[in-house]
Amino acid sequence: MSDFNQERTRILVKASMLYYEEGLSQQEISERLSMSRPQISRLLSAAKAEGIVRITIKNPFAEEQQYELAITETFGIRNAAVIQVPSADPKLTQLHLGRAAAAMLESVLKSNDIIAIMAGRSVCAAGQELHFFTKKNMRFVPIIGGWGAEGAKWHANSNARVFGEVLKSRYYQLNAPAIVASEQLREMILAEEKISEVIQLARRATVAVVGIGQVSEEATIVKSGYFDIQSILRMKARGAAANICTSFIDDGGRILDCEEENRMVGLSLKELRAIPNIIAVAGGADKAAAIAAALRGGWIDTLVTDMETAKCLLKLGRAKG
Repeated sequence: MSDFNQERTRILVKASMLYYEEGLSQQEISERLSMSRPQISRLLSAAKAEGIVRITIKNPFAEEQQYELAITETFGIRNAAVIQVPSADPKLTQLHLGRAAAAMLESVLKSNDIIAIMAGRSVCAAGQELHFFTKKNMRFVPIIGGWGAEGAKWHANSNARVFGEVLKSRYYQLNAPAIVASEQLREMILAEEKISEVIQLARRATVAVVGIGQVSEEATIVKSGYFDIQSILRMKARGAAANICTSFIDDGGRILDCEEENRMVGLSLKELRAIPNIIAVAGGADKAAAIAAALRGGWIDTLVTDMETAKCLLKLGRAKG
C-alpha cells in the first residue's frame, strides 16, 4: 500500500469509527474533522464499498420477507407483509394480522389523511390493535352501510369509530344499511344530505383499509345476514371468486354484474380503485382464491396476510401464469 493510500484508508477508518462506533452524526463528524458534510457522506460510502465497513443485519424475519418479495413480484403490487402465525386458528390469525396491519398503519398514515374503512373482522382486529400515535387532522370514514343485525362490532361504522377513537381523530358514520329493498330506495338514501356527505368524503380518501371476502355460504357477508345464501350461490355459479366493497369479481379480478349491487349503499370497487393507497388485511387458506383474484385484478396496493396463505397465493399465481 502506498503512503497516500494508507493515509486515505486511515481517514476512512476514522470517519467510520466515529459514525458507527461512537454514534456521531455526519454533521458532528464534519465539524470534528474539518470537512464538509457531503465529504463525510462520501467517505462513509467508500468505506462500505471497499470493505472497511461491513454491516450485518440480524434478521429474524428473513423467511417472511422472501415471501413478501415473491408476492410483490408475482402479482405486481406495491408492498406485502407476511406474518408467521403459531397455529391455524382463525381467531389467532385475525389477531396477528390485525397487529401487523396496525403497526403498518402507524408508519403509513400521515397528517390530513382521509382513511376509508371497510367492514369485516380483520379490519376490526387492526383497529383493536392500534396504539395511539400523533398525526394531525386525520379523518376516518366508512365505505359501506351496515351488514345486517349480526356482527355489529365489525360493521364499517363500528370499525371507523374504533380507529377514530384510538387515534383521537374525527370519524364519520354512514347511517344506512348496506343493501336496501330497491334501487329507487337506494337513490333516495344517497340523496340524503348527511349520507351523501359521508359517501363523498369516502371518495376523497387517500388511504383505504379493506378486507377481502370469499364467495361461499361461510362468507362473512352471508353469516352477517347482509347477503342471502341463494344470492351468494348465484354469484358463485357466475364465476365470482371474491367480494370487495359492493362488487364481486371473478378469479381473474374482473368485475361481474350483480343485481344486488344496484341496491347497495357504499363505494363500488371502481370507486375504491381511485383511492391512492389500498391496504387489504386478509388471511386464511379458505380465502386464498379470493385474495388471488383481488391481486390479479390490481385492486389492492398492499397485502397483509399470513404465511400459509402466502404459500397458497404463490401456488395460485404460478398456476395462473
